Amino acid sequence: MSQRSDIWAVIVAAGSGSRLAAAGLDRPKQYLDAGGVPLFWRSARTLARVPRLRGLVLVFPAADLEAMQARVAALAAADGLGLAWTAVAGGPRRQDSVRLGLAALPRECGFVLVHDAARPFASAALVQRLIAALDAGEQAVIPVCPVKDTVKRVEGGRVLGTLARSELALVQTPQAFARDLLEEAHARAGEAEATDDAALAEGLCPVAVVPGEEGNVKITTPADLDLLRAETRLWPCVGYGYDVHRYGEGRPMVLGGVPIPGAPQVVAHSDGDVLLHALADAVLGCFGGGDIGLHFPDTDPRWSGANSAVLLQETLAMAQAAGLSLEQADLTIVAQIPKIAPHREAIAANVAHLLGLERSRVNVKATTEEGLGFTGEKKGIKAVAVVTATRSAA
Repeated sequence: MSQRSDIWAVIVAAGSGSRLAAAGLDRPKQYLDAGGVPLFWRSARTLARVPRLRGLVLVFPAADLEAMQARVAALAAADGLGLAWTAVAGGPRRQDSVRLGLAALPRECGFVLVHDAARPFASAALVQRLIAALDAGEQAVIPVCPVKDTVKRVEGGRVLGTLARSELALVQTPQAFARDLLEEAHARAGEAEATDDAALAEGLCPVAVVPGEEGNVKITTPADLDLLRAETRLWPCVGYGYDVHRYGEGRPMVLGGVPIPGAPQVVAHSDGDVLLHALADAVLGCFGGGDIGLHFPDTDPRWSGANSAVLLQETLAMAQAAGLSLEQADLTIVAQIPKIAPHREAIAANVAHLLGLERSRVNVKATTEEGLGFTGEKKGIKAVAVVTATRSAA
């Protein structure tokens, strides 16, 4: 594969958003919040997941360029974008902005995707279909969806005729082109207006089509904003926690917030609840929150003798702030002594209460190590926790 086959994308984010501004919005639509990031960044994230793509050109209004260069740099660093990128100023018309974006492509770029920032729901699979068509030899490829409704030509309040739906299609972006072809198409266009890049390319070569996506809608009117508000994607998360305490003169044993009478004492800075410590670590693991030693260090006198249920509640507050919703917890206590079976149900019920889960979503198991290791020698106790959760994300 030659260098000339390198693929870049131009994200057009230079519009004024006049229709939404008329509805009272205080910013162009490409800057609207979409799950904590600007709308245009949703498309950048999607394109970054396509292995063949080498870089992005983002086109902004000229007045916003300096601010947006800094904003993109921060977003790219936070997300680990993994692509080269540049930001340039656009022009008065969409096709002017595309032309300026094309001019910023590196020499080795042979193919280009042009995408409207106002279509934040396009998938990486759609981009892959476009690239596959380029690989098959096409010079211009666009995604289309079938027209479901009957379409009529209307003038002056009268129907002039009915169009054949089988010959019609709804066109989307991104659209894919050989770079030199699209540059020539824009050069020839001059002052002629076109609503998409394929319209400019049609006179130079056949334009192929691939299946589009019903969900790849364009944010255009105030009603479309409901799509952003309603969209909540949930990512499955799994967290793992492990903790150990040795037996010795110290604190009375508590497991899952339940006192265990007659059990050996544990040496600990807090109350030594090995099960809740493992559970808190598992919750932190679901959202990359570090470990309990980071948040509640044993060098801090505030946590001396602290109730581990309080530490867990603090951890759950962090999880909620990170958009986490707990689904299930599976807990294992490993100890030769004490016997856990008489306390298992009370422990499970209390943990379910602390987590705000139904009892059926918390499982507590116990095992020995058959005389092996420090637990088998009755020198200590350990616990393992696995938590499953979902996390809301853009």
